[in-house]
Amino acid sequence: MPLNRRALCRVAVTNRPHVRYSSIHALRERFKDPTSPFHLPPGTQGPDSPDPPAEEPSPAEEGRARLVELGYDPDSFWEQPVVWGDHDSFQHVNNVRYLRFFESGRIHWMQALGRELGGPAKADAMVRGKGVSLILKSVSLEYRRPVVFPDTLLVAHRPHPGPLYTSSKADSPEVRTRRQAKTHFHVMGAIWSYAQRRIVTESDSVLVWYDYDRLAKCDPGEGARAVIQRRMDLGKTNGGTVA
Repeated sequence: MPLNRRALCRVAVTNRPHVRYSSIHALRERFKDPTSPFHLPPGTQGPDSPDPPAEEPSPAEEGRARLVELGYDPDSFWEQPVVWGDHDSFQHVNNVRYLRFFESGRIHWMQALGRELGGPAKADAMVRGKGVSLILKSVSLEYRRPVVFPDTLLVAHRPHPGPLYTSSKADSPEVRTRRQAKTHFHVMGAIWSYAQRRIVTESDSVLVWYDYDRLAKCDPGEGARAVIQRRMDLGKTNGGTVA
């Protein structure tokens, strides 16, 4: 007796081989297979993301990146280890020590200026009081957080036309549009703590161009002012504002 159409359909469905297409099941099987790169031993858990974890920057890398972002001159960066003897009876680094830290960073920066102005010989003369160099006129400090041993500090400087009444105004239009004076300029300083991962102290100072042979302030010329102006423009280029 011939089969009708409905019966043929039932036979075809009954005789079709059963194939499982579950991708989730296949993935689970690969997790169980010790030879698979996706194998997870019993009792373990896979990563939260298929992407490799992002590497956290070191305290030094983070500090340098942040200070560059704020417009500080990378040529001025100076690492200052904190030693136990920097403490006072209040169990933190004595306030006077920061003047030395900024001084060390400033001298390091002056050598970089000298190399750009006239090579190693000029860099040496800049810190030995020979010919035209710089002399500190005034300095003010703002202590933001205490520092304790052990720690390493990153000292940085950036020139600006000045004067500043607060560090947050460093990149304001009022300051940016000022012209650099012929005989002096202002310099902001910052100290970044590797342990605290933040700026812990700031300073503002005035440096005067000084002729040590004549013992008088002087105009260093357009070349020297151009070297300073290029560093003043770092803050404008990076758009940094000290927080």
